[in-house]
Amino acid sequence: MKTFEFLILGKNESILTILLRLVNAYENWNAIGFSDEKLAQEYFLENKIDIVLLSSAIEDHVEKEFTSFCLKHQPDVEVIEHFGGGSGLLKSEIEHRLYLKGKL
Repeated sequence: MKTFEFLILGKNESILTILLRLVNAYENWNAIGFSDEKLAQEYFLENKIDIVLLSSAIEDHVEKEFTSFCLKHQPDVEVIEHFGGGSGLLKSEIEHRLYLKGKL
């Protein structure tokens, strides 16, 4: 079974911590989180990422620039904006996107 690698970017540390715990709770999901987009970019360049989750408190221009950066360097990456709604919604959002791309 494939392990999906996640990078989570969010400026709200407590929400970032919760998202990391939720994503890492799934057997074949592995996540790392960043609150600094420059550090996230460095990590992204050195690792194959399947899914980028954009969380809360990211400025609009940072969100757009980071999304463009990710797609430029890893065109197959899935970038998902997630701003809350519980663990069931998070899992559904991710699985739906993976299904649409034929990755599930």
